Amino acid sequence: MHEETDAAVDVVVVGGGNAGFSAAHAAAERGRRVVLLEKGVPGEAGGNSYFTAGAVRITHDGLAELSNLLDPDERHGISVLPPYPAEAFTADMAKVTGGRNDPALTEVLVAESQDAIRWLQGKGLRYRLMYERQAYPDAQGRQVFWGGLAVGSTGGGKGLIEQHTDAAEKAGVEIRYGTRALDLLADGPGVTWRDAAGRTGTVRAGSVVLAAGGFEADAELRRRHLGEGWERAKVRGTPLNTGDMLTAVLAAGAAPYGDWGSCHSVAWDAWFPGNESDRELTNQLTRSGYPLGIMVNKCGERFLDEGSDFRNYTYAEYGARILTQPDGIAFQIFDATTRPQLRVEEYDMPGASVVTGSTLAELAAGMGVDAATLRSTVQEFNAAIDRDTPLDLAVKDGRAAHVDPPKSNWAIPLETPPFYAFPVTCGITFTFGGLRADTSGRVLDTAGAPLPGLFVCGEMLGGLFSGNYPGGSGLTAGAVFGRRAGALA
Repeated sequence: MHEETDAAVDVVVVGGGNAGFSAAHAAAERGRRVVLLEKGVPGEAGGNSYFTAGAVRITHDGLAELSNLLDPDERHGISVLPPYPAEAFTADMAKVTGGRNDPALTEVLVAESQDAIRWLQGKGLRYRLMYERQAYPDAQGRQVFWGGLAVGSTGGGKGLIEQHTDAAEKAGVEIRYGTRALDLLADGPGVTWRDAAGRTGTVRAGSVVLAAGGFEADAELRRRHLGEGWERAKVRGTPLNTGDMLTAVLAAGAAPYGDWGSCHSVAWDAWFPGNESDRELTNQLTRSGYPLGIMVNKCGERFLDEGSDFRNYTYAEYGARILTQPDGIAFQIFDATTRPQLRVEEYDMPGASVVTGSTLAELAAGMGVDAATLRSTVQEFNAAIDRDTPLDLAVKDGRAAHVDPPKSNWAIPLETPPFYAFPVTCGITFTFGGLRADTSGRVLDTAGAPLPGLFVCGEMLGGLFSGNYPGGSGLTAGAVFGRRAGALA
């Protein structure tokens, strides 16, 4: 087979998602010749970033500080956006990971979160407030944001990748689609590659930035690292994140780091046909309205606290909890009072799987669940609600149902027909285990020394997340550490 050898370039970036593009922008603005290798052909490109809602978690002092970052919106005048200081972001990282987050990486993520997004805005990326995802109306008609998350890319993940691509092309970055990096060169920075036509080649560079994603799309690697049963998880995002470069870099002496035994996974439409890697619907197959209802397994029993915290702090963890249930299936249940408050983009998307019933017995029949058990679960839940505590969806209101397991907030009785049950399974987003690096993204070997010319960012960077993560922090981390890697590459 004919093999091509490129003239040396300054920087080769492996992976064309948010982190890889951020690295490419940072290198290009320093006058470096940058080649970005993207495994997907144009209709498959963008990594997991393409499949996201585009949410970014950043520190801020409120809406006045962010007004010149955001697209204009007439609703700004009736919006309540509580400040999100560095202390809160840092505390959230520690809370959701059980303190297993790397403190040095976390400090950089938090400190540079807003600045990195503003830097991308300067490249032509656009941002907005996510009213449909992160705000609830209060009694005065104001839009109140909650959970420390408010800002997202205009156009979601699709818009994010489109805007990144435009910025990179304007900066002279050479993007090679359908080009799969195979291995690192043994005699200096660079990679071997194979393209969609079957041609192979080598590209040498002063530096290589690894932004090729985790191993979530490889069923065997999921089973090996996450455990038995994970081969059944549905792949939410790109099918191309199969851990190729992670495997290659570890073989070259890089140190693994972070939690290789956990991942970001969510409640995902279980019955939707072809419910993996859907580039049209992307993240709309997520089912994140569970804090407003209850979740039961196929035995008709609750198994977690749906209201333990804001969705932002639980949704990336609850997919794994669903996977442990019989057949990896659960049902989110709502009634006529809560159904209208669910996200339209998720629960009213074309073809959304749902069972309806004018009675709980009718609902149970459609679910394939024992009717007596489901009725008992709902009756016990309804009877245990602290109805004297006012309901307030924009705060952790303490309106609890004192059952086992409890529902700590937003306990709303299921009383008013019709009833709705949405079948969900585990949708895996990305894996948390990755490579050890310093705060500038330099890949470290098992002795703690930098591997010459090798940088990492995005999902391949280990140490930030474990077991769970605060919503929106993944894209922010990609921007922060992609920018840092590209600034030195």
